[in-house]
Amino acid sequence: MEWAGDPQIWAALLTLTAIEIVLGVDNIIVISVLANRLPPHRRAHARRLGLVLALVTRLALLACIAWVAKLTAPMFEPFGRAFSWRDVILISGGLFLVYSGTREIHGHIESHEASRGPGSASTSFARIIAQMVLLDMVFSLDSVITAVGMANELWVMAVAIVIAVAVMLAAATAVATFISRHPTVKVLVLGFLLLIGTVLITDGFGLHVPRTYL
Repeated sequence: MEWAGDPQIWAALLTLTAIEIVLGVDNIIVISVLANRLPPHRRAHARRLGLVLALVTRLALLACIAWVAKLTAPMFEPFGRAFSWRDVILISGGLFLVYSGTREIHGHIESHEASRGPGSASTSFARIIAQMVLLDMVFSLDSVITAVGMANELWVMAVAIVIAVAVMLAAATAVATFISRHPTVKVLVLGFLLLIGTVLITDGFGLHVPRTYL
């Protein structure tokens, strides 16, 4: 119980929890946008499941810190620029977000696509969950790498991630409901989705943009 009286551990936990919550904002938005493609009665379940899987992914990566560290090692150097597997994952995830955001904006604005937009019965629940899992992996990489850089104790990192995801679970329904009820806000959120995708791509190419700017 010596940790209970160590102010450095408490400071690291509070700071890391705050950072993980900030890093989780884009995760909430992405999951909300993806869930809104489903029929209304399945959206809440999809959001909860997506966030639970995000927690599982983060804790799994945290348990494999040595493997995560290897992802940052240069793997190949096309045109003299070194790329790691983390770079490849970030670029792929960013491209997917740009594609998804553009597609959603097109479907939202173009009248002939409106009938095929979010919430259509033809949208596969399993397909949406699979997309959430893939994007959770992208966001989890940054989350876990940040946690490793901020704290020395594994349990501190794990507790901060659990608290952050709990906050995301509590906020997800309100965020998704607000987005779905306000068409203008929805378009702005999709624009933010494009921004997140662009930042992931630039980060993958070695041009880091601080998340505080987002």
